Amino acid sequence: MMTAIRAVIFDIDGTLIDSVDFHAKAWVEAFEAFGHALLYDRVRRQIGKGGDQLMPVFLPEAEIARIGKDLEDYRARLLRERYLPLFQPFEGVRALFERVLADGKQVALASSAKGQELERYKAIARIENLIDAETSSDDAEKSKPHPDIFQAALAKLGLAPEHAIVVGDTPYDAKAATRAGMRTIGVRCGGWSDAELKQAGCTAVYADPADLLARYESSPLTC
Repeated sequence: MMTAIRAVIFDIDGTLIDSVDFHAKAWVEAFEAFGHALLYDRVRRQIGKGGDQLMPVFLPEAEIARIGKDLEDYRARLLRERYLPLFQPFEGVRALFERVLADGKQVALASSAKGQELERYKAIARIENLIDAETSSDDAEKSKPHPDIFQAALAKLGLAPEHAIVVGDTPYDAKAATRAGMRTIGVRCGGWSDAELKQAGCTAVYADPADLLARYESSPLTC
């Protein structure tokens, strides 16, 4: 029996690349530079959202209107210049993509990152030649947990929601995918627990991409 899954849509930060801590540090430093001292752990729990959804957690609307764009630009520069050279892919990423493609499925990326950041991330993960479609925050009006980015990925793939599945590391991925009509596989390598990921809607949870690859045949990727 042929599987109904025709494409796998991957989040990137915390799913394919070990970068969540660095994103959190860049945001904390950016907030501090603009006069707002925040606890690192509180900020880290928001990584996975784009700036449009992260900043309102910590700043009132009037303050975002006043400093939001400059703060986000400062954060992007910090990340690019100070932390991006430290990013590393999780084990098994390229092999997992090759396995998905060998199974006759398409592969897409759907990230809250900016388009320029996405290009660097693909190179870090060594998956530049393994992507059928990709979407970034540039393709969405609202970032996760809103479904915009996943809906844009589906449109580029030319698929209905029931024919794609998401792999992500945060509850925001699962909630966004659910709103877009898709199932989600969770990975713990971004720092969230099994319980948190399943409560958000993940149908299965694995340690990381290598674990998902090792258990591929029994995973939802073949359902």
